[in-house]
Amino acid sequence: MTLTKSAKEPSLRCLYRQLVISLLLLGALHAQSSPSEKSELLFALGSATFPSSHASTVVQLKNGALMSAWFGGTAEGKPDVAIWAANQTPAGWSAPVQLVRETNVPCWNPVLFHTADGRLWLYYKYGPSPGTWTGGRIYSTDEGKTWSTPEHLPAGLLGPVRAKPLVLPNGTIVSGTSVETYRSWAVWVDRSTDNGKTWTKIGPIVPPTNPTLGDANAAIPSQVPGSSDWKYTTGIIQPSVVSLGGQHLRLYARSTALTSRVSVADSYDLGVTWTQARPLEVPNPNSGIDAVALRDGRVVLLYNNTTSGRTPLNLAVSTDGEHFTMFRTLEDQPGEYSYPALIQAANGDLEMTYTYDRKTIKHVHLPLALVPKK
Repeated sequence: MTLTKSAKEPSLRCLYRQLVISLLLLGALHAQSSPSEKSELLFALGSATFPSSHASTVVQLKNGALMSAWFGGTAEGKPDVAIWAANQTPAGWSAPVQLVRETNVPCWNPVLFHTADGRLWLYYKYGPSPGTWTGGRIYSTDEGKTWSTPEHLPAGLLGPVRAKPLVLPNGTIVSGTSVETYRSWAVWVDRSTDNGKTWTKIGPIVPPTNPTLGDANAAIPSQVPGSSDWKYTTGIIQPSVVSLGGQHLRLYARSTALTSRVSVADSYDLGVTWTQARPLEVPNPNSGIDAVALRDGRVVLLYNNTTSGRTPLNLAVSTDGEHFTMFRTLEDQPGEYSYPALIQAANGDLEMTYTYDRKTIKHVHLPLALVPKK
């Protein structure tokens, strides 16, 4: 049977319409299946309770949700600065709650992590300034619903000073810590084999003498116009410890303005002994960093990709822990976007929090598929 022209036209229109619908459906399905970065503020800008917020930490709870903590108050170093926390919920982040407040003295740099016995710990510092810090800690046995009373640590023990510690498969805690004194910084490693009951202090770990200044203990030039003491501080602080496989551990540390590059040191016996620190070809503007070794062996670094200021904030990846390629910019506007915390979640994706212009804390979720293979 031969179709007439009038009979063919509706059929062609119907086929065209079905094709368009199919393409739209395929596009929608692709959009749903394609991984994408997601970000959100933990609380609104300019909290009346704590106008200034800084130095966040993040941990994944046993139910898969995240918990973050930070220090907040009138301004860094003010006596009203306390440790605050919030939990991720299906409806967004919960309202911040106060976890720790010390009497008439500021709190600093909280760090959340689980020990092998399942306890959730929060280590923090308190004191007028970093050079006068005392360490403190609290723990929870119900994933942050209730907490122990604060325990003040003995002099000389701070625990993880800013970045999360590395908890080895056998339960050993390898915690990067540091000490800041006048014109001199040094990294130490606190190591515990009994879930934090006792510690062995290893160090100091410092970079080589700066070639432009000679001996780090020599007199500092004072004739530099407009100079200030911090510009001539030597050393490194705030290490983040990762495993590079086997018994090889590496720490990545913040450097002073004299080095202006991320520095590393290595251990080949699971953190018992360490090499001298040395700089990588990764810029650092005297600002905190964090690193994580992915389960596939790659290392991801979260840092400010500049030698001056605290913006932009960037992600870089390495296949050998030595040579990094910057692959993502999280923030690049004027302001301060710094002091990041970075973990790999149980599903493999990256979860991170960081200071958002000192006014709030921001959370970013990055699917593992968006981290380049090389």
